[in-house]
Amino acid sequence: MTVSYLPALSQGYALHDNAPDAAKTLKAARDFESMTINQMLQPMFQSSDDSQNMFSGGAGEQQFRPMLVEQIAKQMENNGGLGMTDAINRQMLAMQEQK
Repeated sequence: MTVSYLPALSQGYALHDNAPDAAKTLKAARDFESMTINQMLQPMFQSSDDSQNMFSGGAGEQQFRPMLVEQIAKQMENNGGLGMTDAINRQMLAMQEQK
């Protein structure tokens, strides 16, 4: 397998000549905030051993817990989140405009 585009990249050619896309940047900022909330919530849903608990979901609960936490994080972000989206979006747009 040969990679013929590497010399062009090493010469400093721009990867794209597109103007900043505000909608894509906003989505990326929202996704980043959702991921941040997800990382904050993960320790809350981890427990040492739920297998003996009467209300435990067993192996199925352990398997699907990360997806549950991800959906909770997305819902939190959709309902206002932590307020990071606007700041992240502004910074990302400013960084795109500098190039």
